[in-house]
Amino acid sequence: MPKQPPEKSKSIFSDFRYFIWNKPAIPTYITFHSEEERMLYSKSVLQRTGIGVDSYSVLNIHRIGIEVPATFVFEELLKWNGDSSCWPNNIAKLTLKDDKLDTIKVNLFGWPKDPFNPKKEIAGFQFFHLFNMTALKIQHTPAPFDFDNARYLLYKCSGGYPIGIFSMYVRSSIPERGEKEMSQLFLLVGFNFYGKKGLTKINFIHRTWEAIHNRATAHIMNRFKQLSEWQFEKFIS
Repeated sequence: MPKQPPEKSKSIFSDFRYFIWNKPAIPTYITFHSEEERMLYSKSVLQRTGIGVDSYSVLNIHRIGIEVPATFVFEELLKWNGDSSCWPNNIAKLTLKDDKLDTIKVNLFGWPKDPFNPKKEIAGFQFFHLFNMTALKIQHTPAPFDFDNARYLLYKCSGGYPIGIFSMYVRSSIPERGEKEMSQLFLLVGFNFYGKKGLTKINFIHRTWEAIHNRATAHIMNRFKQLSEWQFEKFIS
């Protein structure tokens, strides 16, 4: 049966259904079973991206295998914008400054339409503003001596509740780790709530955020896998 692209969301209600309500087909959240395991992942993040995550109270990593070469997956990542069928655009709207991935604002419900316009601010504050993303590095080609074919987008987050980093990282699969698909995609979030590590200790805040974030992220990754494999099937046919 031919692969199909993910159905595009048309409203806040379909966003909620596609990204929150329904259960994702493939679970993606990586669970740390001990503090030692978390430290191993932290060291891996540092080695791979040059960014340390030890100072962040939240280290949230998701992974999914995609039956597409890593190069192709990364090219799909570079198309990421506020009109993607893989992102809940009607709830958390992405706006790219000058249509480039270097500077991004994320706003609730797509308001205001032009979040980079200072006239949309009131006393320096923009309502419905979630956070800003500023690219620290966009690795278009594998680093020297990198045999995993790794590429990634790495952002600094500011101006909202997640003060930290966000990364979309793709590499070729490593058979020794039981990875069977052509490539592996990781979504990484490391941050402190509003820049305060102590707020993570408030279980209601932490657990509510994780429940929503993990469900939405799993759907984003499942939909991106579906889109990439559909695009690749068209490319080679």
